[in-house]
Amino acid sequence: MKPIIAPSILSADFAYLAKDLEMVNRSEADWVHIDVMDGVFVPNISFGFPVLKYVAKLSKKPLDVHLMIVQPEKFINEVKALGAHTMNVHFEASDVYKRQVLLMSVNPGFGGQKFIEHTVEKVRELRALIDSTGSKALIEVDGGVNLETGARLIAAGADALVAGSAVFAAPDPEGMIHSLKDL
Repeated sequence: MKPIIAPSILSADFAYLAKDLEMVNRSEADWVHIDVMDGVFVPNISFGFPVLKYVAKLSKKPLDVHLMIVQPEKFINEVKALGAHTMNVHFEASDVYKRQVLLMSVNPGFGGQKFIEHTVEKVRELRALIDSTGSKALIEVDGGVNLETGARLIAAGADALVAGSAVFAAPDPEGMIHSLKDL
């Protein structure tokens, strides 16, 4: 089975966000990953619901919303109103029921960071736990994902890869998404 690929628009060119979303729409990407950061839970600020509404309007791909904010439960209705496919929150921030586990493979808050190598072992351990309990939860990995790290994560049991810089900084972003799909 091919991995789910979710380009992170945190690495998109915000001056040309519509153009970058058109590229993602044309590509083999499965989801659009959106990092919402509040400057409190993580030290960076990204964008809020006015921008998310614009992204939802332009995206033909399901939205994968990642809330790196305090009290994410306050925004469940807003995320639902966007028509989001998934909403990821940090375990430390909420008790919201989970059907998907998002492992951060960088320190949350900034794009373009170096991959944390220990994540591959965490994926292996999580895959074993999910399989042993009969859970159907997906494993999504976010941060430092490229062709090399993506291949190792898929081999370890990841279902979904979030790739920002690897996609949006590539000379051929659609080609990079295609290559990630073929891992």
